Amino acid sequence: MNPAPVLPSDTELAAAYLQLAITLGLVVLCGILNRRYRRQYFALWSVAWAVYSLRLLAIITFLITGAQAWLFWHQVATGWTAVAFLWAALVFAQRAEWRPVYGALVFFPVVWAFVGIYVLDNFLLAAGPMIGFLSVTTAAAGWAFLRYHRLVGSPAGRFLAIVLFLWGLHHLDYPLLRAQGAWNPWGYYLDITFSISVGMGIVFLVLEDLDQGLANLTALSGELQVGIARQEPMAEAMLRRALSLRGVQGSALWIATEASGHFVQGAGVAALWPFEGAPETARQAAERVRRDGVPTVARSTGGEAPEDGHAYTAALPVLGDDGVVGAVVVVGQARDPFTVLDHRFLVAFGQQVGAALANEELNRDLVNRTEELERLQSRMVHQHEEERGRIWRELHDETAQVLAALNLQLGVIAERSDDASAPALERARTLLGEGIKSIRSVTRNLRPVALDDLGLIPALRGLARDFHEPEALVVDFDAPLRAPPLSGEAESAVYRAMQEGLSNAVRHGAQSRVTVGLTRTESHAVLTVEDDGPGFPEDAASRLRSRGGLAGLRERVTALGGELVMENRHGAGAIMRVELPLQDETQE
Repeated sequence: MNPAPVLPSDTELAAAYLQLAITLGLVVLCGILNRRYRRQYFALWSVAWAVYSLRLLAIITFLITGAQAWLFWHQVATGWTAVAFLWAALVFAQRAEWRPVYGALVFFPVVWAFVGIYVLDNFLLAAGPMIGFLSVTTAAAGWAFLRYHRLVGSPAGRFLAIVLFLWGLHHLDYPLLRAQGAWNPWGYYLDITFSISVGMGIVFLVLEDLDQGLANLTALSGELQVGIARQEPMAEAMLRRALSLRGVQGSALWIATEASGHFVQGAGVAALWPFEGAPETARQAAERVRRDGVPTVARSTGGEAPEDGHAYTAALPVLGDDGVVGAVVVVGQARDPFTVLDHRFLVAFGQQVGAALANEELNRDLVNRTEELERLQSRMVHQHEEERGRIWRELHDETAQVLAALNLQLGVIAERSDDASAPALERARTLLGEGIKSIRSVTRNLRPVALDDLGLIPALRGLARDFHEPEALVVDFDAPLRAPPLSGEAESAVYRAMQEGLSNAVRHGAQSRVTVGLTRTESHAVLTVEDDGPGFPEDAASRLRSRGGLAGLRERVTALGGELVMENRHGAGAIMRVELPLQDETQE
C-alpha cells in the first residue's frame, strides 16, 4: 500500500508523543483499578490501552524511519486494540466467556495488514476493510455498554456507549483526512479526546458501582434493622428488599447442612425454589460460596430452562461463628446485582446477615422458653391455689370443727367437774379458743371466705372496711357494680393485690388517705392503690427480686399474664397498679 505522501513534522510527532503519554496514563489507571478490585475487565482495559500504546510507538517509529514494517505493526496493533476494547466491554457488561470463534477477530488484523501493506497498491482499497473492521468493532463495544444501560439504567454505560459510537464514526473519516493531508495533527487530537473520554467513562463506571453498591448494602442492612423493629422474619425482609436491586428478578436463602444444603425461603421468581427445586446454576453458586467463602457471580448456562428467565446468578456467603452457614442467592439480568467492587463489603454484609439470623433464632428460642416458663408458672400458680384451697378445706371443715367440738366437750366437763379442776379446764378452753382463732386467721389468708361467698366487689369492699379507721386512715374504694369477667385465680390475685397494697400503705407511711379503684379497659381489669405517703424508694424494683409480699404478688400477676407497676406520683405518694387480662365472657 502506498499512502499519500505525508512528511513527518515536529507538530505530528509532538501530537503522537502527547497521545502516547496519555495512553500510558490510562494503562496505569486501569492497572491500579485491577490491582485494587481484582476484576477481569479492568485487566482487559489495561491490556487494551497497552496495545494502543504499542500502536502509537509503531507509528512514531514509522514516521521517523519510514520502514513499512512499522506501518504493518501499526495496523495490526490498531486492530488488536479495537478487539481488546470490545472484549473488555463484553466481559464487563455480559461476563462473556472466550470462545474459539473469537480468534478470527484476532487474526483478521494480521492478515489484512499484510495484504494492505505489501500486496495492494490502492490506498482506499487497502484501508477500507480495516477501517470498516475498526468502526464495526468499536461500535459493537458501544452497543454492549448501551445494552447494559438499558438493563440497569447506568448513566456511565450510556456515556461510554455514546463515546464509542462517535469514535467508530470517526474511524470512517480516516481515509479522507489522511488522503487530504489533514490528519496532522487534528486526527491525533480527536483520538486523544476519545481516549480521555473513554478513560473518564471507566472512572464513572467505578464511581457508579461504588455508589450503587454501598446504596444496595445500606438498603439491605436497613431492611434487616426494620425487620427487627417490626419483629418480622429477617429472611423475608431481606429477600423482599433484594428484589429492588437493579436487574434482580428473584432472591432466595440457602442454608448449609452437613451433607449439602437446601433453599429455605425465596421471593420473586425464586419463591418456589424451596418446594420445586432451584436451577442448577443457583445450587452450584451456593455450593461454591460454601466451599470458597467468597461472593460469586455466574452466567446462566445455555441449558437452563427458558422459563427461568434470568441471565446471571449471584451468591454471597452468610457467615456465622463457625464459617459459612448459608448463602443469599439472587438471579436477574444484571451482570452483578450487588454492584459492589470490593468483596470486603459483601463479606461484612454476609456477617451481618448471619448475625441477624442467629439473633432471630436465639430470640425465637427465648420467646419459646419464655412462653414455656409462663405456662409452667401459670400451672404452678394454679396448683398452688388448688393446694391452698385443699388446706383451707381441711383446716376449716375438719380441724376447726374438731377443735370447736373439743371446746364444747371441755365446757361440758367444766360444768360437771369440781371447783379444783375448774381453773385448769378454763385455761385449756382459753388456749383452745386462741388456737381456733389462729386457724380461722390462717384460713382467711389461704382463701378469702368473702370472695367465695359474696363475690369480688363485695369482698373488696369488705377488705376496704377492715383497713378503714376514721381517726387514722381513710380508705376510699371505687368500683363498678358488676365485676369484670376474671378467672378464679385472677379474682384471688386482685384481692391479694389490694390486701398487699393497703398493708404497704399502712406500714410505710400513708398520711391520712388511701384511694383504691377497680376499672376495666377493653382487654384488662385494672386495680389501682394510691396513697399520700413518702412513695417508693428508688431501688424498689431491685428489692422485688428478693422474697416478700410484692415479689410474690408480681410472680402471681405475671403468671396470669398481667403486669404489676409501681411508681411515685408527682408531689407525694405512691401508686401501685395491677393489670390482669379479662376472661372471654363467652367462656366465663
